Amino acid sequence: MKKLAALTLSLFLSLGTAFADSPKDTPKDSTKDTPKESDAQPSKTTNAAKPTTPKTNEEIAAEMEELRQALQAQQEQLQMLKEELAKRDREIEAAREAAAAANSRATEATTKAAEAEVTSNEAKSTASSASSSVASLAANTVTVGNAPAAGDVAANATPGNAAPVNGNAALPAQGSPDQGPLTIRYKGVEFTPGGFIAAESVFRQRSTSSDIATPFTSIPFPGNPLSKLTEYNMTGRQSRMSLRVNANVGDTKLTGYVESDFLGVGTASNDRQSNSYVLRQRQVWGRAETSSGWAFTGGQMWSLVTENRKGLENLTEAVPTVVDPNYNVGFTWARQPGVRLVKNFSDKFAIGFSIEESQATVGGRGFSTYTNTSATGVVTTYQNFFVDAPGASAGLYNAFDTTGYSVDKLPDFIVKAALDPGWGHYELFGIVSDFRNRVYPCAVQGTTADNFPTPVTPVTLACGLTAKPAPSVAGAYNYSGTGGGVGGSITVPLFSKHLDAGIKAVYGDGIGRYGTAQLSDVTARPNGSLALIHDGQWLGRLELHATPKLDLYGYFGGEYAGRTAYKGYESVKITNTPAIPGCGAVGQQPCPGGGIQPNYPALTSTSISLTGIGGYGNIAANNSGCFEETLPSATGTPGSGGTCAGDIRYISEATLGFWHKIYQGEKGRVQWGIAYSYLWKTGWSGAGDLPAGSAGIAPKAIDNMVWTSFRYYLP
Repeated sequence: MKKLAALTLSLFLSLGTAFADSPKDTPKDSTKDTPKESDAQPSKTTNAAKPTTPKTNEEIAAEMEELRQALQAQQEQLQMLKEELAKRDREIEAAREAAAAANSRATEATTKAAEAEVTSNEAKSTASSASSSVASLAANTVTVGNAPAAGDVAANATPGNAAPVNGNAALPAQGSPDQGPLTIRYKGVEFTPGGFIAAESVFRQRSTSSDIATPFTSIPFPGNPLSKLTEYNMTGRQSRMSLRVNANVGDTKLTGYVESDFLGVGTASNDRQSNSYVLRQRQVWGRAETSSGWAFTGGQMWSLVTENRKGLENLTEAVPTVVDPNYNVGFTWARQPGVRLVKNFSDKFAIGFSIEESQATVGGRGFSTYTNTSATGVVTTYQNFFVDAPGASAGLYNAFDTTGYSVDKLPDFIVKAALDPGWGHYELFGIVSDFRNRVYPCAVQGTTADNFPTPVTPVTLACGLTAKPAPSVAGAYNYSGTGGGVGGSITVPLFSKHLDAGIKAVYGDGIGRYGTAQLSDVTARPNGSLALIHDGQWLGRLELHATPKLDLYGYFGGEYAGRTAYKGYESVKITNTPAIPGCGAVGQQPCPGGGIQPNYPALTSTSISLTGIGGYGNIAANNSGCFEETLPSATGTPGSGGTCAGDIRYISEATLGFWHKIYQGEKGRVQWGIAYSYLWKTGWSGAGDLPAGSAGIAPKAIDNMVWTSFRYYLP
């Protein structure tokens, strides 16, 4: 730098005459490229018009002194900049050391150090450029002098994006030294943790032998011994953990989301000591959204049939705010794997299409069956169809689920449109589901001709394909049927948006599993083919935001399953008895009680019925024991009640509750709440075991339930 200054001084001394010829009113900061007024005329004319007076030595010396002072000022500014860079380097090192000492914030500290390092390198590059020439140094000095102050940068930073201050990431405000960011940034990706810790309880007037989640269809009829007992359970299993990840790639916004709780059940889970229930998957999905309004989501998420509060975006689902993790009867929903494509039109209208995991639930009774009891007591049973198969553990399905998994050939298809005109939210959607089972037309066959003694007129049920009365797989085929439904919802704000009111209704065939109560999708006809059950679901809601800290809610909903009944089901029952050798006669063993007993040959007794009733909600079903308590079979096996078909016609629930926020601020949220529900279900009437002309018995069950919840939500 000193050599550069000496060279510059020598250059100015050697050009003293040129300085003397320059007009006195020429600005000192004019550049060589700036045209002068003298360039507009020939030099001779200019000299003749404006004769110049040579500068004195004192003037030249004054100008040199002025230039020396300017150079000295620039050197001082450069030195200050170097010191500032050294200070930033020290601060970077301090940030790195702090990060190493605090493992819990290592990622955040590393990010801050990286940002500070980038800033330091940029400043060093600027200093190097400044030292190359006096003019560049002056320009860079002006730039540094006009840079926004640290406080301005921090003030303009958006929440969740820590702005660099003096080379370091922005620190929390004074007075909150332990306050952490809501979002952790790492290499341009934002990580936002979430969830809550819950301490909850449930009381039921009639026991269902259940935890915090209510199995709505299992509310016991009066004949079930559990209906004579109350239950009270405490739990923390609904505590939830979530992580949201956001990033931008060009004009595309990427989002990932994971959510879990402890409402899973392992084969060793119990309530005796450790209460070791397992973590379960609620949501795991990824989403890509373009600036043009297209969004693609894949993974396990809330089904598109679930109502939204705005548009069709993920994480905007209008889930009832009740404590019960099974929500409220009438709420239409599912969380299942799928892919979804949505187009958003200026946040006013959105349309979406999804392909989602399918599954079938089977209801009813009285299906065509063949039962053979051998002479040694071995029972063999055949049915003329199947829908579900046991889960394979090696295939990562639950082998302990007694219902099994339906073997489907196609997923469910759902299309939905949402309108947000500025007042209220409106939805319309449709579902298409395919159902399939395997049918065996020769599975239920038999004859009474083998009975002893032989009947005068034997009854023979032979398969039309084989002409034989023996069960076989001859003619087996796959049967398919298509179901689906439509639904719509309206939600509007009232009284200055303090009250949200809404209603949703869905109706269709084979859509029972999308309702909270889980009514059946299908039943079977006498020949084994599937019959879809008519199903309806509806839910009304009122959500009052009374104060910033107090929310009140009320939900009232119901679900319906239609009669899908038939007669003509076939039943073949065969009982074999072993041969009994004689005793007491000549050449035989003596009889234990004395006397003589003749030989009894092996016998076969076959009964055949071709007029059985069955399906779902058959009017001739037997409900005579729905109010009859039965004895237990073991210490852990209460009676199940008397004979009771009990196919549900309608189930409904009304819920009232509140949430009160004790604290809501930078440390998170603490709230508590109480909810009360009144649940009732009504079965289809049946006249079995009743005199002819009787009206039939329609069983009913009710339950009163109360939940309490205390939760701490992460900030």
